[in-house]
Amino acid sequence: MRRISPRQLRRMTKRLGVEMEELEGVVEVIIHTEDKDIIIENPQVLVMSISGQKVYQIMGEEKEVERKEEEKEEALEISEEDVQLVASQAGVSLEEARKALEATKGDLAAAIMLLKGN
Repeated sequence: MRRISPRQLRRMTKRLGVEMEELEGVVEVIIHTEDKDIIIENPQVLVMSISGQKVYQIMGEEKEVERKEEEKEEALEISEEDVQLVASQAGVSLEEARKALEATKGDLAAAIMLLKGN
């Protein structure tokens, strides 16, 4: 296969209606997945506009970082008022109410129903 010079590539993409530009000043690109982060340091980022859509091409050295369990689950903030409400409605201790709210991701009605056994 024959190599294409950057000048030829620009001409071809222009004929196809593809606009391409390099994004300057990018220091780092981070891709978050459910179980890890992919970090690309000192990347070269090209932005291509094709039919109104933007496509980002990222080139550079990557490193993968495993996420810790506590980072995977976003910090769920449960107010004391919610805990007290669930505890009083279900007739349980504050600790049991908090655990139920954590299990139901803060859903008050689901926590009450879980505690009442319905």
